[in-house]
Amino acid sequence: MAAEQINEQKYHEVWTTPVIRLGISTMLLACVLSFIPLIYLYMVHGILPPFSAALTAWGLVASVFGAFYIVEPISYYPILGLAGTYISFLSGNISNLRLPCSAMAQEVVGVEEGTKQAEIIGTMGIIGSVVVNLAGVTLAAFVGAWIIGLFPAFVADAFRKFTAPAIFGAVFGQFAMRQPKLAPFALAIPLTLLHFKAPIWLVILASVFGTIAISRIFYKAKLIH
Repeated sequence: MAAEQINEQKYHEVWTTPVIRLGISTMLLACVLSFIPLIYLYMVHGILPPFSAALTAWGLVASVFGAFYIVEPISYYPILGLAGTYISFLSGNISNLRLPCSAMAQEVVGVEEGTKQAEIIGTMGIIGSVVVNLAGVTLAAFVGAWIIGLFPAFVADAFRKFTAPAIFGAVFGQFAMRQPKLAPFALAIPLTLLHFKAPIWLVILASVFGTIAISRIFYKAKLIH
């Protein structure tokens, strides 16, 4: 057996298989635990919403966020990797925290995107972000509101309104620097659709898969690598 085949088998045994097993277990556990408040209301207070109301509520949520069910796992996976995908979807804050941390870790170490080394390094970056984020959120829960209250009203208002756009802009800039030829298309697609008042779910799908399609065309034409 060639050395590459041995390494591939070892990687599958040591990394891929345990990650899938642990990832599926933790995700299923999180799904079960999500029903604890509902179980508590039923067991203690005898309150149980009718199935039709629950289905309607899910439909309202799916109509707004349904596109993300498809877009996020596909578009994030190349950067997050297998383990990073499980961790990120369990901990949340993917686009504004987990994804940038994974990408930055890979860039700092200098590994090639999409490789096994990149997946392991990216996962380490995501784990670090979870630990730091947990400490930061805990601290913010106690002193965050108090600190914001010390700022002038216009500064506090700016924090609330522009923090998320600033993060998303920084993430876009980070990836645009890697493939500057694709950046104009990544911006033009959503801006064009928004100009014509297309539904948000269509904007999201078209932006992600449209950019992927253009990337594929450029790659075949050897305009990017």
